[in-house]
Amino acid sequence: MTATPVRFGLFGSGRIGQVHAASIAASPDAELAWIADPFIDGAERLAAQYGGKTTTDPAEVFASGDVDAVLVASPTPTHVDLIRAAVEAGIPVLCEKPIDLDIARVEALRPVVAAAGVPVALGFNRRFDPGFRTARDRVAAGEIGRLEQLTIISRDPSAPPASYVAVSGGIFRDMTIHDFDMARFFLPDIIEVTAFGTTTFDDGAREHGDFDTTTAILKSASGALVTIVNSRHSTTGYDQRIEVYGSEGDLTVANQGTSLVSLSNANGVAAGAPFEASMVTRYTPSYRAELAEFIALVRGEASTSPTFDDGRAALLLADAAQRSATEGVSVAVDLT
Repeated sequence: MTATPVRFGLFGSGRIGQVHAASIAASPDAELAWIADPFIDGAERLAAQYGGKTTTDPAEVFASGDVDAVLVASPTPTHVDLIRAAVEAGIPVLCEKPIDLDIARVEALRPVVAAAGVPVALGFNRRFDPGFRTARDRVAAGEIGRLEQLTIISRDPSAPPASYVAVSGGIFRDMTIHDFDMARFFLPDIIEVTAFGTTTFDDGAREHGDFDTTTAILKSASGALVTIVNSRHSTTGYDQRIEVYGSEGDLTVANQGTSLVSLSNANGVAAGAPFEASMVTRYTPSYRAELAEFIALVRGEASTSPTFDDGRAALLLADAAQRSATEGVSVAVDLT
């Protein structure tokens, strides 16, 4: 027998909300039942495309009796209150990163989530990227021996608007947080963070005291090192690469191009197309796999969805990196 589709309430109809709405619509195991957004026009446009009722009031979604799970894709300052409302209503929730920009609010919510016993998953979709996940599984299987170094390169095609930088919490909490979670996907026990940041090209970052170019070095309890390289721009497209180096070999996950065709002639060899131009096109498969894994969690099946504590750990690392880059010190961390 085919299981009944999980009915979703979606909070937020902006860019990431649109990504999740498309993932829900593409899944035979999901149905978009509600879309809530204070900007109702956006919610109504999504509903016209994918179905569902619309509202400006999240409470209406929780009280409707029409949802089996909710997906939080609204602005970061709303996340804590929506997670709290979901677990108090006994409704599983998948929340986009970060949980909040203020670790104190996350710590206050942590015992509430633990006591409720309601599934809470965090939107670290890159764990479900086929290349990254395969590399991690092969490391776990011992294929390259003892993991000694992990290098994560993540560069966006272009810097965000200054208005976004102003409310983003800074590059470490907004962008690098995905890479901090990826580091923990391979090496959960990070104990120290050293980070550097400069502002070399983005006026928006300069205006709001942020960085546009960063490097973070993480040390794990095993002694393995992680190097995370970030930039807010990349002329070649969305630059997403990983190298995992071990005692008996290394694994490399290359960039994803927009074409398999390359040109070789008298002027050069193997000139190819640019990389994917955006997060949406680069990570569509991982967003859909993330949703499938969360649906398994909702149904009480085995699931590898990132947890609330994974979200907390990534924010602790982001805070440590911000302090390190700002104060010029290495920062010890305790993620327990």
